[in-house]
Amino acid sequence: MSPENDQPARPSNERGGWDRAAEEFARAYAQDRRSERRWRLVSRGLWLSVLIAVAWTVYGDHFHATPPSSPHTALIEVRGEIASDTEASAENLLPALKDAFEDEGAQAVVLRINSPGGSPVQAGIVYDEIKRLKALHHKKVYAVVEEVCASGAYYIAAAADEIYTDKASVVGSIGVLMDGFGFTGVMDKLGIERRLLTAGSNKGIGDPFTPLGDRQRAYLQATLDQIHQQFIAVVKEGRGERLKETPDTFTGLFWNGEEAIKLGLADHLGSLDYVAREVVHAEDIIDYTPKENIAERVAKRFGASIGAGAVRALHSAGTIR
Repeated sequence: MSPENDQPARPSNERGGWDRAAEEFARAYAQDRRSERRWRLVSRGLWLSVLIAVAWTVYGDHFHATPPSSPHTALIEVRGEIASDTEASAENLLPALKDAFEDEGAQAVVLRINSPGGSPVQAGIVYDEIKRLKALHHKKVYAVVEEVCASGAYYIAAAADEIYTDKASVVGSIGVLMDGFGFTGVMDKLGIERRLLTAGSNKGIGDPFTPLGDRQRAYLQATLDQIHQQFIAVVKEGRGERLKETPDTFTGLFWNGEEAIKLGLADHLGSLDYVAREVVHAEDIIDYTPKENIAERVAKRFGASIGAGAVRALHSAGTIR
């Protein structure tokens, strides 16, 4: 018998232990490599999203189509609530107004309005900018009302040289409101105590869980009245002698288009196409309203997919539970 056959056999349990250890090591190594690849992909994706964002910031304006310089009617849409974080915010509308007025091909600017109103601050900023640009560029501004032109939307429309409306449109609502709820009676019934600490006797004014005193109510009412008078002054300035003031004109009431014309709150019946064709005499309509461009859409979608991928990678790596 050869010497090799004289070697003692290795116990089976020892071989099994080494095999299990090797298998666990291989499994751990493979998992580590997978996690490393995931994080590498996530890192590259995040850097790519940063580069896209930077490129959009620097070159984003080049993605916007340049309006033709041939004669046309410049259109700006005022849609939905007028507030700082909406499409009808001053931040969105002011650049559009500037572009429309500065384009030599724009024969006039038309505001197509379909809005119930909103912030008097945002409306006031837009109104002031329209007046400034009109004086600077000597271009006419026309407001065309679709379904609704009320409250803050009418504040903006008052800056127009003429207001066109449909006979069934809703126009007006020249007033100011402040709304909220009071829960003090309910709290008393439920035995709930409101603990509000303030430095300043009026710091908690308007708190829904604290009774509104007569002095505070009078102060809030005076503030609303001041803003209302500002609104009234703007309407009187914008409409001038055309306004046929009645006891109801500035009470917050609204009227259909036909009645609004009778009251001098609007001038004529007409649509956007009518104004462009018959009033501006430039049938081509160019929309200057800010739109989300291709780079923005790609960046948002890419960013969302990268975020979802990162979450999946973290889940897989066992970092998130």
